[in-house]
Amino acid sequence: MAATKTKRKTPGPRRNGPMAGAADTTQVLTLPEAATFLRVSEEALLHLATLQEVPGRKIGREWRFSKTALQDWLVAPAPRRGLLSQIGAVKDDPHREEMLKEIYAGRGRPETEGR
Repeated sequence: MAATKTKRKTPGPRRNGPMAGAADTTQVLTLPEAATFLRVSEEALLHLATLQEVPGRKIGREWRFSKTALQDWLVAPAPRRGLLSQIGAVKDDPHREEMLKEIYAGRGRPETEGR
């Protein structure tokens, strides 16, 4: 009878706290690592992070980024910006009519040509 060797599992790193059992894809990246991951320059990422355009946290003087949050940010639809995103923003403003009257009075003409 030949003896069979059983392979013993080597225990991995032990995790405690709120991240215990978290998937291995949850990684914290430094600014250079996150820039490499996103394939952008560090300067571009720093600019976006400062404007809060990408998910990240400044800890002391250094930035940290969650790889999972960056992946989620990449697949999320881009937020609408500019004038189009403001359409309808004041439709329920109780002062809207008064503001419009003041604007057109300041221009010296009525809101419509027929008035």
